[in-house]
Amino acid sequence: MPKSTFYNLPSEKKDTLMHALENEFSRVPLHVASISNIVNEAGIPRGSFYQYFADKEDAFFFLLHEQNKKRKSQFNSLLQQYDGDLCESILAFFQSMISEKENIAFMRNVFLHMTHKMEDTFIKIFSDPQNEEDFQEISEWIDKDKLNINNEKELAHMMQIMMAVMFRNFVIKFAEDLSNQAAYDHFKVELDILKRGIYRYD
Repeated sequence: MPKSTFYNLPSEKKDTLMHALENEFSRVPLHVASISNIVNEAGIPRGSFYQYFADKEDAFFFLLHEQNKKRKSQFNSLLQQYDGDLCESILAFFQSMISEKENIAFMRNVFLHMTHKMEDTFIKIFSDPQNEEDFQEISEWIDKDKLNINNEKELAHMMQIMMAVMFRNFVIKFAEDLSNQAAYDHFKVELDILKRGIYRYD
């Protein structure tokens, strides 16, 4: 996370630096991103960067975290819009993300160069059993009567499975350069399979 000096920056300078981070991490993935490009665009000395962040990874995950806060709010809104229907909300969330124009290049770099830490950061948008307050906030909006679960722990596992399938579909979308409609249709098929279940019971 950023150092206190970052939070003490005037809003305009903070926004300029965040914009420079977005541009660089949208241009290339984290491992080849250049701090020089970031500071040049932000118009700050290189030394100032290290007064705000420990390194470029620290800056990257702060940017990812900030974007995810907005996505978490969006997901909660979708749960309300779809009356707590988890599958419909996730499908709508997926469609919304692949339709973004502003952050699509950043998302492409994230999903095509996904690490465990990045995946863990994304999962916490929807399901973080370690953070009881955040998990409860999402759980309260979900219509559990539609789900074949016995408790909150099973809900957390179910959401993690659904997230894993969604992440895989993001990767397929970007790796195969699928159209938004093709990516949506592919994800919907897999989500429908999850809804029906794997085994047939007579």
